[in-house]
Amino acid sequence: MAFILDEVRRLTGPNLLSDEPGAIADVLFSEANPQIVLHCWQKHLLECQNALDWAYGKNTYQRFYKGGLSVSIPAPMDLLYSACDLLELAWDLCVQELSPSNIESIDIDERLEALKQSIKEERHPALIQLIEQAKLHNVVCLADDDELSLGTGPSAETWPIDDITSASSVNWSAYKSVPLALITGTNGKSTSVRLAAEIAKAGGMCAGVTSTDFIKVGDTIIDEGDYSGPGGARMLLRDKRTEIAFLEVARGGLLRRGLPVNHADAALITNVASDHLGQYGINTVDDIAQVKTMVSKAIGPLAADYAEQQNEPRVLVLNADDPRLAAMGKSFDMPLCWFSPNPHNPLIVEAIKQQRPCAYVKDGELVYSHITSTNIARINEVPMTIKGTATHNIQNALGVIGLCKALGIDDAAIKAGLHNFASSAKDNPGRGNIYELNGITFIVDFAHNGHSMQAVMNMASKMPAKHIHVMFSHAGDRSDQDIQDVTNAVLKLAPSTYVLAEIEQYLRGRKFGDISNLVRQHLLDNNISRDDILLAANPVHGTEQLLTKAKAGDLVLLFVLSDREEVQALLQT
Repeated sequence: MAFILDEVRRLTGPNLLSDEPGAIADVLFSEANPQIVLHCWQKHLLECQNALDWAYGKNTYQRFYKGGLSVSIPAPMDLLYSACDLLELAWDLCVQELSPSNIESIDIDERLEALKQSIKEERHPALIQLIEQAKLHNVVCLADDDELSLGTGPSAETWPIDDITSASSVNWSAYKSVPLALITGTNGKSTSVRLAAEIAKAGGMCAGVTSTDFIKVGDTIIDEGDYSGPGGARMLLRDKRTEIAFLEVARGGLLRRGLPVNHADAALITNVASDHLGQYGINTVDDIAQVKTMVSKAIGPLAADYAEQQNEPRVLVLNADDPRLAAMGKSFDMPLCWFSPNPHNPLIVEAIKQQRPCAYVKDGELVYSHITSTNIARINEVPMTIKGTATHNIQNALGVIGLCKALGIDDAAIKAGLHNFASSAKDNPGRGNIYELNGITFIVDFAHNGHSMQAVMNMASKMPAKHIHVMFSHAGDRSDQDIQDVTNAVLKLAPSTYVLAEIEQYLRGRKFGDISNLVRQHLLDNNISRDDILLAANPVHGTEQLLTKAKAGDLVLLFVLSDREEVQALLQT
């Protein structure tokens, strides 16, 4: 009987299983009774906690999923590594009991002694006291392995973790919080944080942004890379230039560490769709919905006392066209702002009737309604909508309007920001960037799942073109069915050319060429001519082939998951 410890990790904030920091372990098994496994694990965990005089809560949180189980325990911020070791020891003892042949005999006394020593070395009473006092004074306290900070933005002050200030010497009234919003969803997160920052800039504020592409304050990119987790949030909120913060909160960061902050003024969930299934026990779209809606914890009951002290709006902005979010709406204990391009969506109609916040489209205008309705901007005058053809960006604009209104940003700044923000590599790199070269229109987009690719193809179907050519790729950790589903979406566009580009850095367990061969065969099975299918070693090679093949009046869609800068350079020559 096989038992596998998949991963053990620290949870530094509110998370999927609980509202407190701690440790979590994911385990995999297929033959054993899940309840028996859980009870055995809990039994050994309690025995170890008693032996260690573990005084930080002996309750456990658990989540079953097909083929596995996750268990978490609460722990103070100074003992998260020890909590991970504790969970792992209890799991090893559980496996030893349930399947003795699968694990070497455990010297329990030796393991416990090592844990006692690590707990002794890891304890940091001054850190815990500062965290507790900050909570009492409603001051944001951010801690990691290296630093601790109080306050955010201009008032933020940071100390090395080994030389932090004494709680008794802190002037708590000196630390303030900048307005802060969390943005999550399967698609549209990066576009939304960038648009929101442009709106804040139009309102005279220096906006800080974290995203999967970079961390940025004002017009300055601090660093490039994936900063959609707690590390990026801490870096941004400790920067004294940050006057308002928009944090992209991605699935991976939420599951690895939990929420990046305990309190936010507003949050936006753009949508929920299939992506990254099969990781951390998240196997269905309903599971993803539970992960995405974690952001509600930062503006819900957890933040209630803090919000009352700060007189914050605490609004959750939701996509009224997403069936899962619509169904979950009644479960949220906080003010909601629904958005939809459809003014007849029942949730929009109800919100207008009850004079609650919502954003929608009417007669070609982006409208915000709360007690009274206000026309914010004409769709044809908002560059990111590509004269209304980019319907996904109409939705993104509506969500951001709701978010910015929740943060108290005025209509003039929202309108100016919408007018200033374009689908260009400068304003929104990798998202619907349009190039014109030799009479050919190119659209470069980072879309990497069926939902986001479909949105770009819907836009393309409304644009004039003699012929359409598409280059696309897949990451290797997608199932064959997921890859075929995305290919089916491309088939619906009926392009003249299909370019299948390899992305070697995203093979993730597959061999070079496996994905392209799978897609090629699927296209052939759907009666696509061999002559219309081109193979490319990478996106740059694929782009070069289409630069040769496409003619004036054609439209070329380039779904570029890697080598984006090199592809853009080819289109700017």
